[in-house]
Amino acid sequence: MRLSHKDLSSIHDLTPDEFRAILDLADQMKANPVRHARSLERKTLAMIFEKPSLRTRVTFETAMTQLGGHAIYLAPSDIQLGNRESIPDVARNLERMVDAIMARTFHHDSVVQLARNSRVPVINALSDYSHPCQALADFQTLREVRRDLKSVRLCYVGDGNNVCHSLLFAVAKCGATLTVACPRGYEPLKQVVDLATLDAQETGATLRVVHDPAEGARGANAVYTDVWASMGQEAETEARARVFRPFQVNDALMEKADPGAVFLHCLPAHRGWEVTDSVADSPVSVIFQQAENRLHTQKAVLHLLAGGEIRP
Repeated sequence: MRLSHKDLSSIHDLTPDEFRAILDLADQMKANPVRHARSLERKTLAMIFEKPSLRTRVTFETAMTQLGGHAIYLAPSDIQLGNRESIPDVARNLERMVDAIMARTFHHDSVVQLARNSRVPVINALSDYSHPCQALADFQTLREVRRDLKSVRLCYVGDGNNVCHSLLFAVAKCGATLTVACPRGYEPLKQVVDLATLDAQETGATLRVVHDPAEGARGANAVYTDVWASMGQEAETEARARVFRPFQVNDALMEKADPGAVFLHCLPAHRGWEVTDSVADSPVSVIFQQAENRLHTQKAVLHLLAGGEIRP
């Protein structure tokens, strides 16, 4: 199987079958890492970073190594997308030197321009609009703990940001249920909600946006949160803290969810802010399982886009 797009810019671009196939392959690679150990032999991934990251760099670099390939880290000072050199020119250079490009950028348009001007696959490793690699790892994790994704009743608590957008698209692809609980004025983009709602018609997924965290958590068997101020929003940290304080995931909020509900966070976590230690370190927390699964889902994406096919 190959993906219908040569790039991974957003979960919205995937069909439900493709979304499920990536998770299936990620499960295979996690269970038997040797099976595809040479699928990207002699292939190179260029990793463009405008934002620093622990998980993104380590998982992509390790993924390429485990698949027999090589990764090149390009720091913000190495390229300076759109400043030192135009984004189309960066893409046209790299396509002649590497087999795939990964980009972790501030602006989603940077990913779009790279993909539009590159003949090799471009993978969105985070933009202000979307975080598809994170959502894939999230749903591999949810499938591991809940088995049937259609039975997942997920509550996302916090800012309607890029992670929230990708969760909306992912839920719509697999037929699960998602309630987004966010302060007024911090909702996910209407365009994203509308697109996800259209996707949901194919799978029977249920999507809601509410403004009361207790209402959102009620009946959930998975509760997810993210930082209140993302990179680039540091100047808003104190103001956002006042707005989001009632949306902290703590023991009281987890008690509103179903018994045994799991807790997820894309990390890094600002403990004592969006989540308490008592939740993050509790037996129901699967945050480090999520982090590990970034490796396996990204291996699956790299294999599909830059390597071979899914073998039966």
